[in-house]
Amino acid sequence: MKKLLLTLFISLLALSLAACNNDEEKQADDAKTTEKVEKTEEAAVDQEEMQKKLDKQKVEADSVVAIVNGQEIKGTEFNDALSLFQSNAMSQGQDVTNDELAKQLKDSSLDFIVGQTLIMQEVDKKGYTASEEEIDKALETEKARFKTEEEFEAALKESELTVEDLKSQISDNVKITQYLDKDVKVEKVTDDEVKKYYDSLVSANGESEETPKFEDVKETLKANLEQQKSQQEISAKIEELRKGAEIDLKI
Repeated sequence: MKKLLLTLFISLLALSLAACNNDEEKQADDAKTTEKVEKTEEAAVDQEEMQKKLDKQKVEADSVVAIVNGQEIKGTEFNDALSLFQSNAMSQGQDVTNDELAKQLKDSSLDFIVGQTLIMQEVDKKGYTASEEEIDKALETEKARFKTEEEFEAALKESELTVEDLKSQISDNVKITQYLDKDVKVEKVTDDEVKKYYDSLVSANGESEETPKFEDVKETLKANLEQQKSQQEISAKIEELRKGAEIDLKI
């Protein structure tokens, strides 16, 4: 719908502009307008064709893609993960329709949701919970990213989420954060590590007048390193959980 409206808008705008010109200018403008509209339509068609190819890699939403310790993982979870991996690959200029890459993305998506399930099972086993107050506070923080309630609701619709879906995700995030804080030992990031990280980035990208000073980006870099360490520990924990888990992949 958005692509169609965009094409129609460009066409109408072109007609109104062309009407203001003399015959000679009108011919030139019409030619340029036609070219722009054709390119817009071609881009829309290309995007639609690409989306069809991407959708073919997905599975039925209600199908079971894996069973982890007796818990079924449905196709909708796999499809959501696959969409993220596809988008990431395309942002790097990779051809996601390539058979070999498509298989890699499928395997990565399946691996991701299995790992996610294992972590959530461990979190629930440990008895972590998210209070309504914590969920509501996080929800308000999320809403604050948007200027109006309408924009927030539009974003939910675009993501095919309801408020309850979002609250469920927030609940999981709160519980995982509690788990990481108490059960996953992550080494503290030292100032020396942050400085070395900064120096490596400057060396890789080249120093110039636009290069930010270390003190200006220190906290941001520290947060990045902390996140990296957390991810490493989570990955190690997932591998540990895999060893004792019953995992039955269905696709």
